[in-house]
Amino acid sequence: MATNPSILLAEDDPNLGLLLAEFLKKKGYEVAWAHDGDQALDLFVKGHFDLCVFDVMMPKKDGFSLAKDIRATHLDVPIIFLTAKSMEEDTLQGFKVGADDYLTKPFSMDVLVARMEAVLRRTHSDKSLPALADEIALGDFLYYPAKLRLVFQGNEQKFTPKENELMKLLCENLGRPVSRSYALKLIWGDDTYFNARSMDVYMTKLRKLLKEDPRVQLMNLHGEGFRLSVD
Repeated sequence: MATNPSILLAEDDPNLGLLLAEFLKKKGYEVAWAHDGDQALDLFVKGHFDLCVFDVMMPKKDGFSLAKDIRATHLDVPIIFLTAKSMEEDTLQGFKVGADDYLTKPFSMDVLVARMEAVLRRTHSDKSLPALADEIALGDFLYYPAKLRLVFQGNEQKFTPKENELMKLLCENLGRPVSRSYALKLIWGDDTYFNARSMDVYMTKLRKLLKEDPRVQLMNLHGEGFRLSVD
C-alpha cells in the first residue's frame, strides 16, 4: 500500500466536506473532494484512488448510483458510504452495490479513519486467503479467482471483491463446512450484525448464480455455516 493512500471523497455538505478533507489530509491521506456525484465520477475516471468515501444523498447522482457506475468497470476499489439514514434497507442497499463499510451520521472522524485503515489493510493484503489455481472447474462453471470471474457456458459474471473472497474461501474448503463466524472475521474483520447481513446478501447472489448447474450446491448448514459441493 502506498505511503499516502489517495482518497476520493464525495460529500455535498460544504462544511462537512471541508472538515473531512482537511482532517484526512492531516492524517496523511491525499484527498480529492467532489461536491456531487457527477463531479466524483469525473474525478474517478481521470485519476487513481485507493479508497472512495461517498455520501449517499447527493445532488445530480446519489452515492449508490455513483458506486454502481464505478463498480461496472472497477471491482477492486473499496467504497465506504456515509449517510444520515439508519434504515436497515438502506444499509443492505449499500452492501448490494458493493460497499466495504457503512457509517451513519453523525460519526467520529477518528472512527472513520479507523474504518478506512481497516478496509485498506483488507484490500491490500495478500495474506487474507491462500492462492488457488488460476482456473477452477465446478461442474460446468469455470472460476478464475485472480480475475474475479465466473464463466458458465460462455457467459461471464464479474465478482465484487467481497463476492470473490467468499467464493475463494468456499472453493478452498470444497465439500467442507465453512463457519459463518470464521468467514465474517476473515473477510469483514468482525462478525457484527450488519456484516452478517452483508454476507447473507452476497451468499444469496452466489447461490442464485450457481443454480445454473444443479450439480453445484451452495448449502446453508444450520448452526454451522455454509458448504460448497459438486456432485
